[in-house]
Amino acid sequence: MALLFSLLCAITALALASPARAEIEINVNRADVQPLPIAVPAFGGGQVGADVSQVIAANLQRSGLFRPLDPASFIEKDLTAAVQPRFGDWKTINAQALVNGQVTVEGGRLRVDFRLWDVFAEQQLLGLQFTSSPENWRRVAHKISDAVYERLTGEKGYFDTRVVFVAESGARGKTIKRLAIMDQDGANPSYLTGGDSIVMTPRFSPTSQEITYMALRPDSASVYLYNLESGRRESLGSFQGMVFAPRFSPDGGRVAFSVERGGNSDIYVMNLSNRSSSRLTSDPSIDTSPSFSPDGARIVFNSDRSGSPQLYVMGADGSGARRISNGGGRYTTPVWSPTGEFIAFTKQAGGQFHIGVMRPDGSDERLLTTSYLDEGPTWAPNGRVLMFSRETPGGPPKLWSVDVTGRILQPMPYPGAGSDPAWSPLLN
Repeated sequence: MALLFSLLCAITALALASPARAEIEINVNRADVQPLPIAVPAFGGGQVGADVSQVIAANLQRSGLFRPLDPASFIEKDLTAAVQPRFGDWKTINAQALVNGQVTVEGGRLRVDFRLWDVFAEQQLLGLQFTSSPENWRRVAHKISDAVYERLTGEKGYFDTRVVFVAESGARGKTIKRLAIMDQDGANPSYLTGGDSIVMTPRFSPTSQEITYMALRPDSASVYLYNLESGRRESLGSFQGMVFAPRFSPDGGRVAFSVERGGNSDIYVMNLSNRSSSRLTSDPSIDTSPSFSPDGARIVFNSDRSGSPQLYVMGADGSGARRISNGGGRYTTPVWSPTGEFIAFTKQAGGQFHIGVMRPDGSDERLLTTSYLDEGPTWAPNGRVLMFSRETPGGPPKLWSVDVTGRILQPMPYPGAGSDPAWSPLLN
């Protein structure tokens, strides 16, 4: 699948030379942070301007760090990026930050200018211009959302991203599972595969628009690479036994996966440039779900070598395996955060399922969710938000998200059934 478009971004104004001068500051590490009141009036430019501002407001609200104000409360109307706000009007409604903008279409190109203001300091914090083709206005809105998020939190945003997942349809027992992809806000969903096989564990390459996933058929199981730009699909090769749980290395040059033979599973890694593979574990147990550390030097995986599924960390060459999970329960589906700060996992304990995080040495374990069935976490590229699938008794799996504090838990705005989500890196 070809890339939809390319974006040209040009900085047009930066009123403050240093972020330290801003009076607005959001501490993303605090679990008791109060959402920042922010006003996002409709951008000038007709319906498309209103649509852009609505997507920005929805992104910021969903992060849990911002509280977009009701447009009905706005006193100043028709505010464009070329106009300095009447700060008194925005102070009256307690807007601490303000985003205003203008959308124009000239010569078949979309141009969006916007400004971010500190209302009480009466200062401009940011001014940017984005250009693209008109049909890609949503992605421009995501770019603006990322810029606002980063300027006010000091952390990279995660809105200009996509999510690949397993879309499920049909009656229970006759479920069709297809590889699907959507924007992180649930928009623009599309299918990448048909229903001729059961797809599982899709994962994004961190360096390219490529996905690896498992396809299960009645007579075989294969791991594939799928190129989103070309739509080309290729197999990683033939293995004796069932191959599953593939995941890319941070440089995109290797894929780690599990191979099951005779009830025993071991972890392998393949070099994608020459298709050579090596075996990393040889314990007489089930070793699976490998995930590389961001520097590529270590791998976390789960193994039942101690009698129940637990988390282990080893060198990327298979050396020095060490158990890191020490709480009661069963630990599965570990995934290292993009920042290296945490390892997320699924935990089953006390008849409930949880999404949790711990440090790579096993310390500071925290359970972020609890339900009938939560599983399969995936990290946003900034390492602040996790997406996972949640299932209720008798109901289909749905996509949910939670932040690393556990405070911001919410369903994703995708109406259908879905599982096994995987978040993309920020798009270029």
